[in-house]
Amino acid sequence: MSIWNSRSLAARFALLVLTAVLATTAAQGAGRFAGIGRAATPAEIRAWDIDVRPDFKGLPAGSGSVARGQEIWDAQCASCHGFFGESNEVFNPIIGGTTPADAATGIVPTLTTSELQRTTMMKLSSLATLWDYIRRAMPWNAPKSLANDDVYAVSAYILHLADLVPAGFVLSEANLRETEKLLPNRNGMTRRHGLWSVSGTPDVSNRACMKNCIAEAKVQSFLPDYARNAHQNLALQNRTIGGVRGADTTRPAAALPETQIVAAGSAVIASSAGSTATPPRPAALATQQGCLACHGLDRKIVGPGLREIAARYRLDVADVGAIARLAEKIRIGGSGGWGDVPMPAQPQVSAAGAAELARWIALGAPSP
Repeated sequence: MSIWNSRSLAARFALLVLTAVLATTAAQGAGRFAGIGRAATPAEIRAWDIDVRPDFKGLPAGSGSVARGQEIWDAQCASCHGFFGESNEVFNPIIGGTTPADAATGIVPTLTTSELQRTTMMKLSSLATLWDYIRRAMPWNAPKSLANDDVYAVSAYILHLADLVPAGFVLSEANLRETEKLLPNRNGMTRRHGLWSVSGTPDVSNRACMKNCIAEAKVQSFLPDYARNAHQNLALQNRTIGGVRGADTTRPAAALPETQIVAAGSAVIASSAGSTATPPRPAALATQQGCLACHGLDRKIVGPGLREIAARYRLDVADVGAIARLAEKIRIGGSGGWGDVPMPAQPQVSAAGAAELARWIALGAPSP
């Protein structure tokens, strides 16, 4: 046998051995990976499995008073939701739009109500769901940081703000089921609609229109002029609770100022162009735009304090470039500079308004 044949046999034998080893290893690993991972302990499962179902399964023991809930609310919740749960600066209002008649029937009307957009209390049908959401998601900048007793207290305070329980009320796992019977929309959840079953009655009725069709569709990120007013004037479709931004859809977008801010239905309180009204002072503009809900003047709330920003970047009103960069950051948002919580874009703020806010911050954000 030649040297070449011997080496060839050896190479083929080594290949067969390697193939067998790999096949054996694959067979063993098909079921599990030895030495990797472990079964979760009962304590670890309990720490993860903390949701509370609408049927109250998972509800932990505890209690909290309305008075204690107000203390927590004022310290950790009011900056986003308002001291009375009515704010619309950051999130939709929690309180408002319900009546004693709703509490009696357990159904909040959706079409006859005077509120054109619904608050949390108008929609809530499960008190366990409210409790569970607060526990797992609030406060926004520190979720799961509230103790169970604190969650009961905040839930009790929300019910008190909605005029459902008295000031001396204490909510607990023992009375939460009975307390749910006070919710104005407790009977508002139904399966009797077309979205639950394809054989059900549709929630809308219309007829097909097959004339004057567009020959070629073009996907775009804005409504064409002929469709802007399809749902009537959005500027007038605003709740009476808090300021709500809306566009005047009765006119083409090109004919409108750069920014319109609408409140109380149809009263324009600010406009970046084409308005004879006196523009708001920077501090008032910061309040209108919801800046102070996430940024304190000299302390962090969700984002850094405004004076911290001025100090960190050594802002000077004379530095036109720095002011322009800060103004752009206000409008387009960003993340990473001050932690993990991103700042969303603020497209409703006009370029002039953003520049005015930037100059105000550079001056040390004087108090309103």
